[in-house]
Amino acid sequence: MMLLFLGIAIAVLLVLRVPVAIAFLGPSIVYMTLKGQSTGSALREVANAADSFPLLAVPLFILLGALANHAGIADRLFRFALAAFASVRGNLGYVSVGVSLGFSWMSGSAVADAAALGKVEVPAMLRNGYSRKFATGVVASSSLIAPVMPPSIPAVIFAGLAAVSTGALFAASVLPALAMTLGLGIIVFILVRRQPNIVRGQFDRSEFAASLKGVVLPLLAPIIILGGILGGIFTPTEAAAVGAAYMLLIGIVQRSLSWRGLILAIRETVLTTAGIMLIVASASLLGYILARERLPQLLTEAMFGLTDSPTVFLLLVVVLALLLGTVIDATAVLVLVVPILMPIAREYGVDPISFGVLLIISLMLGLLTPPVGTVLFVTSAVSKTRIGEVFRGCLPFMIPMLVIVLLIALFPQSVLILPGWLGL
Repeated sequence: MMLLFLGIAIAVLLVLRVPVAIAFLGPSIVYMTLKGQSTGSALREVANAADSFPLLAVPLFILLGALANHAGIADRLFRFALAAFASVRGNLGYVSVGVSLGFSWMSGSAVADAAALGKVEVPAMLRNGYSRKFATGVVASSSLIAPVMPPSIPAVIFAGLAAVSTGALFAASVLPALAMTLGLGIIVFILVRRQPNIVRGQFDRSEFAASLKGVVLPLLAPIIILGGILGGIFTPTEAAAVGAAYMLLIGIVQRSLSWRGLILAIRETVLTTAGIMLIVASASLLGYILARERLPQLLTEAMFGLTDSPTVFLLLVVVLALLLGTVIDATAVLVLVVPILMPIAREYGVDPISFGVLLIISLMLGLLTPPVGTVLFVTSAVSKTRIGEVFRGCLPFMIPMLVIVLLIALFPQSVLILPGWLGL
């Protein structure tokens, strides 16, 4: 009964648009008080959740993406991709997907990707005859590559919660991220054939050469970061620090990062990190309460009473993640459900790395769905487009991502090919 009241209180607060961290923290403290637990123990649980060495990589990866953004890396990638695909029909659609893939190696955040690229790509597409629905849809959808492709901030959080190798999770995420890129490219190919007003450019060899010079150094960043992690040279936290220092060095050498840009990057890092860690801390207290009430054990018994198939379990997890992702921030869902679902996944014999990749991609789709849909709101703001139009533009691009989620649920071992090849 107490759990029921706790759930109702949280749901009401979320409906009232109370910040997720406060919606979790307030009812949880009330529960602890009513159960005779001291608020000191509650605060201790909250502090312990944030005191995690693996989570130290989160602010460093956020800083890496912020520095890349303020150093103009996204603009340079866009210029290079546009020069390379200048003569291709529908080139800006492919450029949007390709630049998101390139920028994902540095950002790790869909919101940062949509904010940095949307303000450049959407106006360019509108000037060249693309519909607003298509332009916003492809920008918002392709930004989801960032939290899947390493360095992925959700992957760092999941690895810390599930006590699995961050490097192995990074490696397992590469093939799904590339599959997402291919799927989005196919949808672009289908949709641009229906837009006769699209303007096609001419390939300019001098522009291609000039733009290539601007991206050589930034494109070495993923080699340094992922090569260091997968090669056993760095831990993910150390790789994040090296990557941030390298991006700062690029900004200084190329004179593209001003003092104002550096201060803004640090400010964004502090604010974003504070928001994420507050969610992690408050959700961990709620997770402690659910564990105290034996909810994981009850769910395990209920699941085995329902089915003994790992595939059915994974499909149910996908449905749950899609539903929760529409109303709750993805970070909060991860912190909340991983301690509950991981023991059940192990009982079904599901590999934790496969489970992590599936859960992360499923939750990221929630960034494109109202009412929370953070990427929808960011894309709407930077492009000055109604939320509904952005969402309708995203719908065709969600099809390949749903197919990828379904394939991982049916064949979870497929994502372990690269980690196995690398010996992780």
